[in-house]
This record gives sequence, C-alpha cells and structure tokens, in this order.
Amino acid sequence: MTQELRGLRVGILAADGVERIELEQPRGALHGAGATTEIISLHPGEIQARQFDMVPAGSFPVDRVVADVSADDYDALLLPGGTVNPDQLRMNTDAVRFVKSFADTGRPIGVICHGPWTLAEADVLAGVRITSWPSIRTDLRRAGADVVDEEVVIDGQFVSSRSPDDLPAFCAAIVAQFAKAKQHT
Repeated sequence: MTQELRGLRVGILAADGVERIELEQPRGALHGAGATTEIISLHPGEIQARQFDMVPAGSFPVDRVVADVSADDYDALLLPGGTVNPDQLRMNTDAVRFVKSFADTGRPIGVICHGPWTLAEADVLAGVRITSWPSIRTDLRRAGADVVDEEVVIDGQFVSSRSPDDLPAFCAAIVAQFAKAKQHT
C-alpha cells in the first residue's frame, strides 16, 4: 500500500442513483493511497446506489450535506456518474455552487461517465478537454468543452473517463494527479 495521498482530503459529491462501482472503486484507490474521503450529498443519512442505472445496489452513508461544506474543506473532488446522480446534482443550487467554487480553486477534480453534467451546469468547462459517457457529449460541447473519446483525459485540474470500463485507468490517473496537486499545497 502506497501513501502518496496521506493527509489529502477528498470530497465525493454524489446523490441517490450514483453508479456504485464509480464511487466505490475510485474511493478504494484513494484510500489505498492514503487519502481521507467524505461522501457529500444533498441530504443526510444514506444515498441509494445503482448498477447499470436500474438495479438497486445498496447504499452509502452520507458524511456531510453539500449545503454545509466549502471548497476549502477539500484538497480534491470526485464526481462519480450514473445517470440519475448528476442529474439531481445539477438541479440543486447548493451542489452547483459547491462545484463552481471548487473548480475556481484550481484543485483537481476527477469525473467519470455522466459526472461532467454537473460541471456543465456549474459553467466551468469552457475550453476544457474532457471525455464522458457518449449520451452527454453534446451537452458538454454546448458548455464549451472540447469533447474527445478516450479512456482517460487529463486537462489542467480535470481528470475524466468515459465509463466503468475505464475505471482501472481512471483510478490510477486520479491518484497520480491528486498526488501532484498535494505536492503543490
């Protein structure tokens, strides 16, 4: 087990409908590298996870409510996908405010699958090279992003991947990028 992320605080912004593997696997990689993570959501209690958007896949306990957090509370941010999860986040003013505020810090953001929907709503994608699940690419282009179809894309503070199939590469990339950011803090 490596410890290159020891002392790093990572917020994981997720809501009901989060794709379980897209939260669980990156969080495991972050923990394995020594990071501390907190699940931030729209409400206290638990969020309901899904597999393939449709199949109930258990729940995750919520550590903090997005209305009560600040970008200053975290060194990095993870936005997992699933269709329902980011659709709820992008309709919540506190979640959008938090994401915009966090992006404005320049600190790293890892995002996968449908997760970039929230970035588009926060209006932080102008000129950003990014990838995502195919069905939201038009939305991202309209938000000003340069959308590509690649396993992992790193552009400045953003690390993005397309789908659960990309998780091994995505997890390695977020650990590496978050570690670089930690060296600069």
